[in-house]
Amino acid sequence: MPPPPPPAWVVALNSPMPSLSKNASRIPDPPGYTKTKQRTQTSSSSAPAKPVETDALKLKKAWEIALAPSKQIPMNAIMMYMSGNSLQIFSIMMVFMLFKGPIQGLINTNAAFTKFEAESIRGKLVGVKAVYVLMQLALLALGIWKVNGMGLLPTTRSDWLAWESERQPLERAYFAFT
Repeated sequence: MPPPPPPAWVVALNSPMPSLSKNASRIPDPPGYTKTKQRTQTSSSSAPAKPVETDALKLKKAWEIALAPSKQIPMNAIMMYMSGNSLQIFSIMMVFMLFKGPIQGLINTNAAFTKFEAESIRGKLVGVKAVYVLMQLALLALGIWKVNGMGLLPTTRSDWLAWESERQPLERAYFAFT
């Protein structure tokens, strides 16, 4: 007795997909699509880009990277305001992350722009790097504002500062033994 034939789904799974020609699919082209447009798009995409266009694109992408930290300033400012000024693990971690990002960004400034280096745009790239550094410094200033708000900066007189003299009370307390 021969084995039973495999189910239809097994046969369909193991057989190759039938090739559909354009006429067999009978799906009309979308409005505005013609074969001449397809040829011009493929020919223009395969053409090599001019060095001037490449430099302009590199400079545009460099500016996007330079201005990216400025987009973080409003978000971080709201987060720092909402976390409060008390010394809790949440606010301490928020401040730590606020300092960590810009410091790493300042250290890796040249590494962030190495892929955009070219002799023709070297002078313009210096200005882009300067804006990037300014944006990172603005984020650091936000962190300093938060640390000051938490009372961790020694900007006011307090008893724990070593160079301050001992405060003298305005009134003397006298104990009366009666």
